[in-house]
Amino acid sequence: MSRTVGEVMTPNPITVRPDTPLQDAIRLLAENRISGMPVLDDQEKLVGVISDTDLMWQESGVDTPPYVMLLDSIIYLQNPARHERELHKALGQTVGEVMNDVPISILPTQTLREAAHLMNEKKIRRLPVLNVESRQLIGILTQGDIIRAMARGEA
Repeated sequence: MSRTVGEVMTPNPITVRPDTPLQDAIRLLAENRISGMPVLDDQEKLVGVISDTDLMWQESGVDTPPYVMLLDSIIYLQNPARHERELHKALGQTVGEVMNDVPISILPTQTLREAAHLMNEKKIRRLPVLNVESRQLIGILTQGDIIRAMARGEA
């Protein structure tokens, strides 16, 4: 029998708000030894996810996109909008400025197989778990949760 997300997820995950200072979020991640967390608005609705990947821009900075000069014009060889997004993340001071604002979530009734497939397809390491009716956050499912279930022979 295949396990469901609700049976394996971590309930009541640590969360932050979009206006949380970035340094507070970094401290929460480090103190709790987690790599990401859901971002909730004032109505407790999921509005994003902040992860260690989002924070790497703070330390690594952003490279100027490649370009060529032609007749006193700059022609970018990559999409300049992408560079602008990366720059915004590198300079952000709050969670809302740095987070992924298109969170991918899952329902507790879905199977671990569906969750693992979604994580692989979207190249993400965690899925916020939302209540079926209210769409409120009830947990988080990480790759580690799935691996632990597999080790116990439950996946």
